[in-house]
Amino acid sequence: MKAALQLKFGQQLAMTPQLQQAIRLLQLSSLELQQEIQEALDSNPLLQVADEHAHSEDHEQAENKAESANDTSTDTTSEPSAQDSADLMANNAISDDLAMDTSWEDVYSSNSGNTGVKADDELPIYQGETQTSLYDHLLWQLELTPFSETDHAIAMAIIDAIDEQGFLSLSTQDITASLSLSDVEEDETIAVLKRIQQFEPLGVGSRNLQECLLLQLDALPDDTPRKHQACEILKNYIDQLANRDYKIIVKETKLKESDLIEVLQLIQQLDPRPGSQIGESNIEYILPDVNVIKVNGKWSVFLNNTSTPKLEVNQHYATITGANSNDSQYIKDQLQEAKWLIKSLESRSDTLLKVARCIVETQQAFFEQGEEAMQPMILNDVALAIDMHESTISRVTTQKYMHTPRGIFELKYFFSSHVSNDDGEDKSSTAIRALIKKLVAEENIAKPLSDNKIATLLAEQEVKVARRTVAKYRESLGIAPSSQRKRLI
Repeated sequence: MKAALQLKFGQQLAMTPQLQQAIRLLQLSSLELQQEIQEALDSNPLLQVADEHAHSEDHEQAENKAESANDTSTDTTSEPSAQDSADLMANNAISDDLAMDTSWEDVYSSNSGNTGVKADDELPIYQGETQTSLYDHLLWQLELTPFSETDHAIAMAIIDAIDEQGFLSLSTQDITASLSLSDVEEDETIAVLKRIQQFEPLGVGSRNLQECLLLQLDALPDDTPRKHQACEILKNYIDQLANRDYKIIVKETKLKESDLIEVLQLIQQLDPRPGSQIGESNIEYILPDVNVIKVNGKWSVFLNNTSTPKLEVNQHYATITGANSNDSQYIKDQLQEAKWLIKSLESRSDTLLKVARCIVETQQAFFEQGEEAMQPMILNDVALAIDMHESTISRVTTQKYMHTPRGIFELKYFFSSHVSNDDGEDKSSTAIRALIKKLVAEENIAKPLSDNKIATLLAEQEVKVARRTVAKYRESLGIAPSSQRKRLI
């Protein structure tokens, strides 16, 4: 083969390091972005957090000093010269009757606890970390209960097998097999379990829901109204009770419907998850990226500046000339990286603001009326509106949150598929789910709405969807079928 030169034309996207950094920052959440910025601040000496108020504060201080000087020069007849507090203290010249802005009782009130601050409904009071886990709570009770050495080891194994809801996650046979003690029988494990089940909270260590509820019923006084009927129903009709098949329960127990209602009221007072009483799950707080506020009758979008600090180049280090070429090159490299990061953050904020404004403009009805008025919208609609690629819209709406008067929502929440009616009008699937949820909430609990009935009621509101669509949306909302939603109380 003979070597030859050929000329070809083509288009290719060059991913520069700056573009790669901008794309990577665009898909980060607020928390991840804060960590990224902190790492950049720690590694790059030419980056610093911009102090936006520094200049204004210095200016105000200068004005205050000038005004003070003018006041001092114009009024010198009656004002004594200022004295240092340290000199006054040294000379014992401070009077005990000196007027104070606040009194001891105002600061250390009886309602302040250990905070040393006056109690105020609007101010949070730190009470210290008092939360404990279910495991620690059971272990504490175990150490206060007399057990033999063997029973103590069995009890430890049982407590280890109790999950966060308070139920036993392993069978007594498996717990017995896991013990290193060879002479322990399953009957001994069951006996120790019975003692553990008397610990607080009542019902802990149960092997199933039926046992959990019965343990709590047994702890009630014998003269509790309907206690014995409740025990009978839980022992013999737990499945019918779960399926809300009240007709069979009434027929076989010979109870009147009014009596069954009293029994159900007693059962509903029991806790099906006793372990949740001890300790709370970790609450994750969301820091919104944008805020939506109604200003002069118009919904406006503002960036949440508290989520990401504003960066600037440290001019002091930027003007330093290194003693050798290596130092000078290091400063240039760090300066370039600092400028790239600042520009990428600005690009991220601009893109986020454009997308948020487009969403708010499209979903005006949602902010005025709620999710029932949500308009259908997909990523491509926003991409065409702001002249960006759909993948960019996907990145900027993932793990980004909007704070509105109706709550905090992820930007992806406002996107939903189109459902076409017979009239050709599109309806948002989110709005249809909201309508279904509203209809179920307002239904007669004795005669719940079937999927066909819900579809009929939606059609009366000019929302024509099929029964199978209603069933799909109902299941996505976690709403049980009509047969399982029937209640007597």
